[in-house]
Amino acid sequence: MKKAVVPTNGPKPVGPYTPGLLCGEFLYASGQGSRNASGGEMPGDFPTQVRNSLQNVRLIIEAGGMAMKDIVYAQVYLADMSQFPALAGLWKEAFPEGGPAFSVLGVARMPTETPVEISAVAAQGAGRPHANVREAGGRLYFSGVGGATPALAMEDLAVAAKAAGITLGHFAFVNAYCAGVSLAQLNAVYGPYFDAGNAPARCSLVVDSLPPGFGVELTGVAVRNLSERRVVRPRNMAPSRTSSPAVWAGDTLYLSAKSGFIPGPNAGIYGLSVEHQVRQTMRNLLDGLEETGLDFSHCAAANVYVDDLTEFAKMNAVYGSFFKADAPTRTTVQPLRPVARAVTAAGTYPMLEQVSLVAWRG
Repeated sequence: MKKAVVPTNGPKPVGPYTPGLLCGEFLYASGQGSRNASGGEMPGDFPTQVRNSLQNVRLIIEAGGMAMKDIVYAQVYLADMSQFPALAGLWKEAFPEGGPAFSVLGVARMPTETPVEISAVAAQGAGRPHANVREAGGRLYFSGVGGATPALAMEDLAVAAKAAGITLGHFAFVNAYCAGVSLAQLNAVYGPYFDAGNAPARCSLVVDSLPPGFGVELTGVAVRNLSERRVVRPRNMAPSRTSSPAVWAGDTLYLSAKSGFIPGPNAGIYGLSVEHQVRQTMRNLLDGLEETGLDFSHCAAANVYVDDLTEFAKMNAVYGSFFKADAPTRTTVQPLRPVARAVTAAGTYPMLEQVSLVAWRG
């Protein structure tokens, strides 16, 4: 069974999520800002705030019986990408032996107005750092690679995979972040790398900013042994070359980010409010879970992307109703400025949120 990991001296959750969840040999840690145990934002300059965020991650990792050297992947969110050079130096300070695979993206806003948020995955028996890959339990976690164009980003990902002794076909999940590049431009290059119906699960986001020189950043999780990888596709989802609804990596199921769209004929987003859209999103994610015999009680980690963080409480009220105990770990950010909320001639509405999930069979 899943085991909740809640450090006694860490900041309290600001939503329906668990600080840490131990699922077999893997420990998932929710996104941590620079808050202190009483819930207030720690004052100080950017280095102090990064160190505070890393300390909050450390509290969860150590409460789960692991150490910082066991972190295999970390996701860093920045409110100000001009701080990227400073972050790089602080990262080396925190992980002098090389540290986890990680990626960095700039977002418009984060809960509690923290300037930095860091989520992590740790694993017992994790292999030593090697280039931009960390391996544990037959899974390979890749640091963010990319370039100014989708073609350069895909070439870099293929090179990183080859260096690790695998192909792009071994990936179970890919995060694809764009800044100054549209998702349509990315998909035109990304899709031909995969067979229809066999692409990795994916989360695709246009974000506020990326590290210098990046128009596209790609990161993800792959399996060493292809026999551990299996695509899951509910019947109401057509085969795609850009993403599969869900993909198994051993005993862990990676579900593509879903929004509040209605699939099938007359597909589109018809929910006017964030509450309506979150409810449909969770229904779409449940399709993938139920196809494998799982449900929301099996979820280990979630990423929630909202259009407007002023609706944080509204989103939480609906999202939290789907989890009865030990809600998954979670990271929530607002990638961009809010969109204009205008209905189209077809009666559809703009996307106000997306949710991706990681589930564990146990």
